[in-house]
Amino acid sequence: MRILLLVHSFNSLSQRLHVELCERGHAVSVELDVNDAVTREAIALADPDLVLAAFLKRAIPEDVWRARRCLVVHPGIVGDRGPSALDWAVLDGEKEWGVTVLEADAEMDAGPVWASATFPMRAATKSSLYRREVADAAVEAVFTALARLQSGTFVPQRPDHNDPSVRGRGRPLCRQNDRAIDWANDATDIVLRKIRSADGTPGVRDELFGRAVRFYDAHRAEGLSGAPGALIARCGDAIARATRDGAVWIGHVREEGRSTLKLPATYVFATESAALPVAEGYAPIRYVEDGPVGFLHFAFYNGAMSTAQCEALRAAYAQALARPTRVLVLMGGPDTWSNGIHLGLIEAAESPADESWRNINAMDDLTRDIIETTDRLVIAALRGGAGAGGVFLALAADEVWACDGVVLNPHYKDMGNLYGSEYWTYLLPRRAGAENAHRVTQARLPVGVAEARRLGLIDRILPASARTDATAVALIARTLAVDAGLAVRLDDKRRRRAADEAEKPLAAYRAEELARMRLNFYGFDASYHVARYNFIHKIPKSRTPLTLARHRLGPVRGAAGRKAEGLP
Repeated sequence: MRILLLVHSFNSLSQRLHVELCERGHAVSVELDVNDAVTREAIALADPDLVLAAFLKRAIPEDVWRARRCLVVHPGIVGDRGPSALDWAVLDGEKEWGVTVLEADAEMDAGPVWASATFPMRAATKSSLYRREVADAAVEAVFTALARLQSGTFVPQRPDHNDPSVRGRGRPLCRQNDRAIDWANDATDIVLRKIRSADGTPGVRDELFGRAVRFYDAHRAEGLSGAPGALIARCGDAIARATRDGAVWIGHVREEGRSTLKLPATYVFATESAALPVAEGYAPIRYVEDGPVGFLHFAFYNGAMSTAQCEALRAAYAQALARPTRVLVLMGGPDTWSNGIHLGLIEAAESPADESWRNINAMDDLTRDIIETTDRLVIAALRGGAGAGGVFLALAADEVWACDGVVLNPHYKDMGNLYGSEYWTYLLPRRAGAENAHRVTQARLPVGVAEARRLGLIDRILPASARTDATAVALIARTLAVDAGLAVRLDDKRRRRAADEAEKPLAAYRAEELARMRLNFYGFDASYHVARYNFIHKIPKSRTPLTLARHRLGPVRGAAGRKAEGLP
């Protein structure tokens, strides 16, 4: 089918659907919902069989949905209506939630239902659920809807709200008053639900040190307690605040009226938090060992890696190398493996150019250490997505594994034509070949695990269940660690590294990449700084990039047709 994805922004769910639809041979193009006139123009150009609204913040124009079949992906169970479906599900402690694919109609989220899928809820943030369970359910429901649509026999029905099995109902926008924290009376579980229901956006409004902020990145502070509402400890980026029956870590905040940036709590309140006692418990970096296998976890918020975090991870990596293991698995975080440099802290810096330079050099130092590890096998196990420099950091490992459903964005150019570093000019052609390397970096499109394997970016696809249960990762890693052929493999690895270094030193790749990056950071073309500012401050795009809006380049082709023409 020719499918036009109509979206407010090309977010994680839109990218996942784009990847899955293209993988199954559909001809997919994307249009950002800028205004009604642009939407009408896009439909005239694309002439789609179906308009799929995966993430919208306003209604599809009536003349559009009356003239074209328009299906809406709603992150709620059948019968649920309103703009805060997942917020309410987290806040209310729902045990089961779902996704509904329904036909666009005069009333938002109230059209006939084409398909739905449900999932058990985790005790997690709205963002985490959206990236994982909601995305999985959306893929299932969308393909059920497509099959029913193509059958020509299915008749969608509106939910019967008199039917007791239809639990969904209309809910209003979830506002700050609905999730305001009562520190004197709320238990830890309630506080966590309130903050998690707003994680990503809009955050929960509260106060720290007498200043109005919004809270994000909350975790249970095991073993800590104090007077309810009191600030009682600090650990890394986080500040602990006591609840009625315990405490929570607040990892990130945004200052009300002063900034639109989500930043580490101890960065925003550096002076004030310094007076708090240091405790343990907020640990994005942790190392565990199982016999001959080491596992290095680094669950950085939204996958962003600041200069200090790169340096801390590099130190942890060195400590892991000091252990007598034969295989080291880089686990990343359960939601995001890595998205490269920390654009938020760069934006907040006195000199964004200088901080960009420090951050990319810290990423390069870490990447080089991984490339130069020749005494053991290094595995990058991607349980969550990776983007930009995070992808190439993973490629520094000997093997890259990725869970089914993971999406990669192995390119930098959308960030103001940023050239990129992390030794990608060495790592990418070595893995994918020169032709595929060019296609990957120029396409600027998300890549699913099946395509990533065909391109040589990953070596093994793990079951989706490995995102929450690392048993499969550990089992494969242990098998490699005790394999009789590992010594030979490591000898080959050392010889290849020495040969590559003799042919062209890593320092030369780095120097060439950083020469281009210096122009991005300090040159006359400010595109990177403008793009970073717009991204961090969530300024909507005024038009859809042509890499996504293929209907604006000519007829929209399916995967087979694009491949025949040598297109990504």
